[in-house]
Amino acid sequence: MRRRHALLLGSAVLLAVAVVWPNRAHLAAFPDIIGAYSAKEYCSCRYVSGNPADYCQAYIEQYIPIDRLRDEPASRKVTAFGLGRTHSAAWLGPREGCRLLAEGEAPPAS
Repeated sequence: MRRRHALLLGSAVLLAVAVVWPNRAHLAAFPDIIGAYSAKEYCSCRYVSGNPADYCQAYIEQYIPIDRLRDEPASRKVTAFGLGRTHSAAWLGPREGCRLLAEGEAPPAS
């Protein structure tokens, strides 16, 4: 019985490695995708579509939640903190909408 459990556990680990290893680059990018998506979608919902903050907060909700979302209405900048990463998006104007900002980039002057 003990040998059977060890064989089953070993097979499960081998299967997990076989699935994860070829996809390791995609899995490494995943934490960035969550934060970037949240910042960009919230910014678009709030400043392009003009929806209230509560609605936009519910709109971006996902299965894997972000830690915190900071909305700066004065500069129309949104920062999402999640999975150890931080991403920001800012509203550029009525014809340009929202754009993700590079790390350390300031939002353009309105």
